Amino acid sequence: METVQLTPDQLDAQASRLHDTDAWQRIVTGWEQTAREPASTASPAPALPAPPALPAPPASPASVPDPGTPHQHPHQHPHPHPHPHPADWRELLSVPVDRLVEDSLRALPPRRPHERPLPGRLGAVLPERLHAWRRIGQPDVRPSVHLGYARQILTEWGWQNTPYRLRNARGARCLCGAMLTAHRLGYGSLDTVDRAGAWLITELRSQGWSGLIGPWNRHPGRTAADALALIDATIHRAALAGH
Repeated sequence: METVQLTPDQLDAQASRLHDTDAWQRIVTGWEQTAREPASTASPAPALPAPPALPAPPASPASVPDPGTPHQHPHQHPHPHPHPHPADWRELLSVPVDRLVEDSLRALPPRRPHERPLPGRLGAVLPERLHAWRRIGQPDVRPSVHLGYARQILTEWGWQNTPYRLRNARGARCLCGAMLTAHRLGYGSLDTVDRAGAWLITELRSQGWSGLIGPWNRHPGRTAADALALIDATIHRAALAGH
């Protein structure tokens, strides 16, 4: 169990350093190039050979049509809805089946861990160190799942933008403060917090913000709705990348 007590500014700086590494940039650019590859560049699925035609059985007396029955065209199928060959549907695909499965799985949201409700309003105002016991025995989670719990903290405990403060007197958190609180409640390791912060900065860069998370959070005119929208966009971006 981690014992390091980060401040929001320390988390902000660590996430920024991670975002600027070559390894992180390869992660960010790599999934965008592979997840959204145009279908025209994919190799078509190999066509399966058609089954050999069976010779027609000799006509028997019972198969001779009765003059009193209506004439049936020789190529007309006796059933109105013939069953196609089981492999015929594969010939309609422009990409291999395994590629379709991989893209579908990539688009699924990550599975959330066992649901645990947040502490009540009293828990929001308690010192952070008193929540450390909640980390005991808890598995790690993906950054997108961690951010989902940080969003829940902002929704239930409130959002605030006091400069250089993890929370205010009512227990409301800033963006980085909500992530640190989610970690101390058992939702993700410190490494997960760093990666979640790097994904937040990645999303901010895509929106044209060149600074850190803290200055964005306390920018004049910023609202709680803005903070939640940023987290939602970041969760979507990280989940698509498998994080």
